[in-house]
Amino acid sequence: MTATVPGVTEPLPVFPYHPDPLATGSIAPSTTACVCCGRSRGYIYRGPVYAVAELRELLCPWCLADGCAADKFEAHFIGDPIGDDVPLEVVLSVDARTPGFSTWQDPRWFFHCGDGAAFLGAVGASELAAFPDAVDALRKEAVAWGWSADEVEHHLGALDTDGAPTAYLFQCRTCATHLAYADFT
Repeated sequence: MTATVPGVTEPLPVFPYHPDPLATGSIAPSTTACVCCGRSRGYIYRGPVYAVAELRELLCPWCLADGCAADKFEAHFIGDPIGDDVPLEVVLSVDARTPGFSTWQDPRWFFHCGDGAAFLGAVGASELAAFPDAVDALRKEAVAWGWSADEVEHHLGALDTDGAPTAYLFQCRTCATHLAYADFT
């Protein structure tokens, strides 16, 4: 997805593994100058940054997309990978060139069918109704925690996009399967 704002002459970079970072809040309009390139380009990355330097809300999406922010600061932008074995270059592309997202606990990223899954955003119970495959994944996750069937169903019904617990929705870029995990304080 390409977006523009008044005063910004170049479109946002395309992030195949995070197709709408404006909607998820990982990228936001800003006049802040990027500490990597020194330019104020109209947007700033707001997601997590794993680096020695404090870089939160100081990197532009372009420096993230081309990998120069990761290279210059030895930074990473996602948490733990989950899923199929994938080529190292895919993991590195997701980890070093894809906007991460904020979570209650440490973020995780799904990999499926040998590729990184696309992050679609935080979701609650009502949004998940359209994704039964993701609900099944969440149900299996909660059962693995040792919860009773009643506890699992209560948990699934309590998921809230803007609160805790919440779920994070992904979609496999190859087979279109929806994947999700729950997160809460």
